[in-house]
Amino acid sequence: MSRVAKCQCGALTAVCEGEPEYVSACHCLDCQRRSGAPFAAQARFRADRVVFHGDSRVWSRKGDEGGVADMHFCPGCGSTVWYMARSKPDLVAIPVGTMGDPAMPPPAYSVYEGRKYPWVCIIGDDIERYD
Repeated sequence: MSRVAKCQCGALTAVCEGEPEYVSACHCLDCQRRSGAPFAAQARFRADRVVFHGDSRVWSRKGDEGGVADMHFCPGCGSTVWYMARSKPDLVAIPVGTMGDPAMPPPAYSVYEGRKYPWVCIIGDDIERYD
């Protein structure tokens, strides 16, 4: 199985082979700002199973716990198509919405729940939750 993540204008894509290693929901303020939504969902794929097409710009940010992530976005439309945490160079994080695939597995993790909007509910029995 392959999934294609793409920006809004279609100039930047990431082709992901197989199932993600895991899917997570993040409620941190940086992910809220990056996604423009009250939380962000991302699927992490092994880096050797992702092929990128098109030119990207990179913006690096330091997270709450000190780790740095490199955000790859389209220089034309500004959509973030993938990012990589420097502490996990073997994984590529793909924002779930860029794939337009309702069959994506549900999140296994929900992080920064202390910043979760009170009206957001990440449902599931086996979800690991972290403040």
